[in-house]
Amino acid sequence: MPYAASPAPAGRSAPPRALGALACLALAVLQASLGTSIANVALPDLATAFAVPFPAVQWVVLAYLLGMTPLMVSMGRLGDLLGRRRLMGLGMALFTLASVACGLAPGLWLLLLARAGQGLGAAVLLALSLALVGDALPPERAGRAMGFLGAMSALGTALGPSLGGVLLATLGWRALFLLNLPLGLVGLALARQYLPPDPPRRRRAAIDLPGTLLLAGTLAAYALALTWGRSQPAPVGIALGLAAVAGGLLFVAVESRAASPLLHLGLLAHRVIGTGFVAGALVTTVAMTTLVVGPFHLALALGLGPSAVGLVMSGGPVVAALAGLPAGAAVDRFGARAMSLAGLVVMLVGCLALAWLPLSLGVPGYALPLMATTAGFALFQAANNTAVVSAAAVPDRGLVSGLLGLSRNLGLLTGASLMGAVFALGTGVPILAGAPVEALAAGTRTAFALAVVLVAVALVLSAGVRDRVGAATPVA
Repeated sequence: MPYAASPAPAGRSAPPRALGALACLALAVLQASLGTSIANVALPDLATAFAVPFPAVQWVVLAYLLGMTPLMVSMGRLGDLLGRRRLMGLGMALFTLASVACGLAPGLWLLLLARAGQGLGAAVLLALSLALVGDALPPERAGRAMGFLGAMSALGTALGPSLGGVLLATLGWRALFLLNLPLGLVGLALARQYLPPDPPRRRRAAIDLPGTLLLAGTLAAYALALTWGRSQPAPVGIALGLAAVAGGLLFVAVESRAASPLLHLGLLAHRVIGTGFVAGALVTTVAMTTLVVGPFHLALALGLGPSAVGLVMSGGPVVAALAGLPAGAAVDRFGARAMSLAGLVVMLVGCLALAWLPLSLGVPGYALPLMATTAGFALFQAANNTAVVSAAAVPDRGLVSGLLGLSRNLGLLTGASLMGAVFALGTGVPILAGAPVEALAAGTRTAFALAVVLVAVALVLSAGVRDRVGAATPVA
């Protein structure tokens, strides 16, 4: 059996080994989240350093996402088959080495290759962190742990631009990546000392290579269609979208016939797991909407300067980080289903306010609903992650954790692309710069009206799931 921390009575502190494991997982999530946001601030400097146009350096961001998103489910399943502790150590080593390669890259192409490797390492870190919570901590503390990891994810996302700006101004762009060397060494030491050992395997692990390649290709086509494809001629974006659809259908056909499939399709039919995956993607799409629409609304509609925009925008991630631990404690005390629904209701109220409050309320009219929305998101995320991982059989926790990571990334990609397009369409003007204030406000209302619909769908789906529907049948 995998190691599990001894159950601790309510109100008693967790054993040191469990706390050490949680510190290791928190550092892994923090590094992966920093990797998503810290490089954005350096794009102008990278364009100058490598003497390339700005569209070329945008691939520094895309390479990370494309290295991370397509293989997240595969890394989760690989952890189930080969050992989650072993693969987590390899993922930490890969992320650290790739970060060093980024910091030492003499040219853009080598930087892009290293960023893709960094993204692959991040896929392992995110795919296995939630699964290892179930192995390392007792069930009555799972909610607190999930809330803490959610807080670390929000902290990493919020800290990235500001920390990156400080490093960029003092040490240069290479420091943004070399920062991960000491962090990675600490993470590896913690993993070696505190992560629970892998159980012995009685049979040779079977890896579904066709399914892995098909899913990776499908998700890569989807990610490219929503990012790079939007800046290309229409036939390119359409072709990528069709490739993603065709790949998805082929993946389902192959998996239904595979002797040892990457993803047993019946797993998504489990009410808690399937609903958690869909609701998580919908809600993360809404969370991303606040980051995409906010800068335009605050700068162009309310007339704030860059520093004021950054200050208001930081309120959301800061609230999410601060709400993580209380949200996890509430999940442990009142149950995952109740707190999931409570989080969605708070998000719904926040989105309704963002969609309907008049522009005359100014900055408070945006900032306060934004903080409510992100606080609700933190509560939902802690509850949903706890419920989904708890519903999975122990041998499948890596796969299910990977599915949760994929759900998050799909929401981020969809929110950045779809909701940005909805905002622009809602303004009714071809160029946002210099657009009338009312047109910009109309775009904000349109985007958050759709966000209300997405949260309402997630709420209806989650309301239909009971707290205890039984664990999924093991498929490993």
